[in-house]
Amino acid sequence: MAKLVGAFAASHAPLMARAWDAVGPERVASISKTFEELSRRYHEARPDVLVMISPDHWVNFFINNLPSICFGVGETHNGPPEPWLKGVPYKTIAGHPEFAMHLANTAFANNFEPSLTHHMELDHGFVIPLWRMGVNPPPAIVPVIINTVEPPMTTPQRCVELGRLIRKAIDSFPGDLRVAIMATGGLSHSIGEHDMGRIDEQFDMDCMAEFKTGNIEQLVRFLDQRMEPAGNGTAEVRNWLTAHAAVGGKGFDMIGYHPYQEWYVGCGFASWVLPQAAA
Repeated sequence: MAKLVGAFAASHAPLMARAWDAVGPERVASISKTFEELSRRYHEARPDVLVMISPDHWVNFFINNLPSICFGVGETHNGPPEPWLKGVPYKTIAGHPEFAMHLANTAFANNFEPSLTHHMELDHGFVIPLWRMGVNPPPAIVPVIINTVEPPMTTPQRCVELGRLIRKAIDSFPGDLRVAIMATGGLSHSIGEHDMGRIDEQFDMDCMAEFKTGNIEQLVRFLDQRMEPAGNGTAEVRNWLTAHAAVGGKGFDMIGYHPYQEWYVGCGFASWVLPQAAA
């Protein structure tokens, strides 16, 4: 039977690739330590499959075809098409169609109707965290896209239900498979708006405190009230919430927080403590 062996969250600010040194040597050293710790925890989990929850940044979809939730079910995925990511070593990334289709069928059997794609390009939202963590080659990846770029968007409560669905699919998969989850994006940031570059550090601190409480209902209320005013890019916290629900809303552990103005993002990194993962 499949087992959930790890859950992680990481920001994916494009300027982590384009302007890594712009934040100065001390802050580069600080965030490098965060990535090293995230990498250590990831490698300890030894996943066969990584369910990655991320937005699509106008690479696979546009406003003429914009699913709220989409699963990538293909045998392979293309690496990032962004020209500024040419140095990232992921040209083609393996999928896991057996688990991906099981996830889709579990969704359909439980009143979820995600879109499906057999061919996906994994943009910076997927590859920057893996690259900075030194995950090469990556395991098989099952992409889960949540629209966080163009309203209307899936509600936080629906993201909770999606996370629980992902866990149900993991627990019911008949194969011997070690599955981990990685949510990417966030924390507070504003992109392409009049306040572009604004980081709401108070929101970020309050948000992480809510994750730590283990009270999902309270966290949903917090995000309903506070997420949108913290910047349009803050919508990506939906991905973290989905992973949080998949692990049962417990065990959240903040690894690092780096509100670097040069990167426009309150960069956050976390993992969840899973008691059964040590087995």
